[in-house]
Amino acid sequence: MSKKHFIALADAIREHNQHTIGQFSVMQINALADFCQSQNPHFMRERWLSYIAGECGKNGGAVKKQKAA
Repeated sequence: MSKKHFIALADAIREHNQHTIGQFSVMQINALADFCQSQNPHFMRERWLSYIAGECGKNGGAVKKQKAA
């Protein structure tokens, strides 16, 4: 798997958790992170988990602020 695959998976998890009553549990997300790590030794687990949690952007940078309406 490549970086774009990891981002797409994280985006899907974030979208699901924002718009669905049944969210992914911490255990489920950690199991997915374990799988991603097994697929690519360059996988950045902590960055990926932080992105899912909304603590950083896709590349580890600051989260973009939402524009006021």
